[in-house]
Amino acid sequence: KTYVGRPKTCRPRVWAMTVLGNGLGEAEQDEDALVVQEAELSTKRRVGESEYNILVAQSNLAITYENLERLDEALRLKRDVYTGFLKLFGEEHEQTLRAVNNYATSLVRLERFGEAKSL
Repeated sequence: KTYVGRPKTCRPRVWAMTVLGNGLGEAEQDEDALVVQEAELSTKRRVGESEYNILVAQSNLAITYENLERLDEALRLKRDVYTGFLKLFGEEHEQTLRAVNNYATSLVRLERFGEAKSL
């Protein structure tokens, strides 16, 4: 209730959404985490959060999609996260390498080996 009445652009409110979404995911409450994480991503886009913060939110959302067996949506987001970090930091940066690893792992899980190998 601390955030009721505060503007939706309030940073603590957005941070609280992040903590809540991640906590629900850790508690394996993935359906609830999905609702919070989708709202968090939408809010971050609307208030003009940094590209980095938006990519992190997308990455968290991709994990939740994967936990819910929504593999095509998870793959799309992981691809977007990878290309986003690639543009932001280049191909040798730790974040880019982590993102490409996550993307490739999802491709292998979907048995799309040729695509994974090309990365």
